[in-house]
Amino acid sequence: MRILLSNDDGYHAPGLKVLEAIARTLSDDIWVVAPSEEQSGASHSLTLSRPLRIRQHAEKRYSVSGTPTDSVAMAIGHIMKDSPPDLVLSGINRGANLAEDVTYSGTVAAAMEGAIYGVRSIALSQVYSKENAGDSVPFDAAAAWGERVIRQLLTVPAGRNMLVNVNFPPIGADAIKGVRVVRQGFHDVDRTKIIENFDPRGYPYYWLGLGLTGRVPEGTDLEAISQGYVTVTPLHYDLTHDGSMAALAEAFR
Repeated sequence: MRILLSNDDGYHAPGLKVLEAIARTLSDDIWVVAPSEEQSGASHSLTLSRPLRIRQHAEKRYSVSGTPTDSVAMAIGHIMKDSPPDLVLSGINRGANLAEDVTYSGTVAAAMEGAIYGVRSIALSQVYSKENAGDSVPFDAAAAWGERVIRQLLTVPAGRNMLVNVNFPPIGADAIKGVRVVRQGFHDVDRTKIIENFDPRGYPYYWLGLGLTGRVPEGTDLEAISQGYVTVTPLHYDLTHDGSMAALAEAFR
């Protein structure tokens, strides 16, 4: 099995090293094609206004001067065009990709790009609870549970036009209660924090942040994570809202 690894935290991210260790328990044919720099929040964006550059670090190891979507597109469409992957694994992201955050996530976008190319794709993220954790985010839960979750997912036939989003809870590996398949949740809409500060010349600048939410909808990825479970959520890139089709068609008669 040929496996392509990518992420949005960048080629040198610690989570990518954890993911590679997990991938090597599944196959000895591992390729890494990841963004040169961190691209968190890049969503499913392509670089169209400037050229991309590829740097080869070693055999089957590359970085791309672009987004996670660029990296997977360049991997499948160029670097691996004569030997396409059987599986795309994206992550392991430093931080949660739950609820509507999947729409911002470069980690999820890399897996989505793999799915668009027709390759089975899985996004993996390690939730953490301590604010300002930086590089101290522990990946113990993902390292301990990643292999068994991926192996189990590989026993299920790959769905067309879909990818799987996996999140590991912010607790010790031994404390995890198991795995739950749950739907995507939704955070409180007012949780965005806008942090204002001033540069040395006295001009203001702003930093977007995400605060914690007290609302945990039942039966969702948010609830399952809060209860100590690994979450598995199937996603698809068909954004059609089927429930509105009839009413809109009627409006244009």
